[in-house]
Amino acid sequence: MSKPAGAPVIDAPALITVFGIPNCDQVRKARAWLQAADHQYRFHDFRVDGLQAELLGNWLRHVPWDSLLNRRGSTWRRLPESRRLAVTDQLSAAELMLLEPTLVKRPVLQQGQKTLVGFSEPLYRAFFGPQVGEPRS
Repeated sequence: MSKPAGAPVIDAPALITVFGIPNCDQVRKARAWLQAADHQYRFHDFRVDGLQAELLGNWLRHVPWDSLLNRRGSTWRRLPESRRLAVTDQLSAAELMLLEPTLVKRPVLQQGQKTLVGFSEPLYRAFFGPQVGEPRS
């Protein structure tokens, strides 16, 4: 089916995927913000869906490894000190994140080729633009 001549072209926004674990406070905040802003998204639970090497590699092309590796969480603290000290570069960090996906800082939001790590309202507002009812700056 073709569109009528002169019809406006409307690009549908790329699907939003939120990666994380459901009981993480930052993931809950991000999901609540997206719902309040009427953004449709898919949730990828690291514990259920895992983490694929190709996906992690894509993120690491856009985000520094030390920003993606969560060194504040309980998974990191439970690692033996020798294992934590062995993480010195992107390769060693990626290997560990693939073994323990909950070591990825959460949430990771992906829309098309754009990737955000972590949650803050100002970060999401800047990423998505003003929401309905908000003044444009």
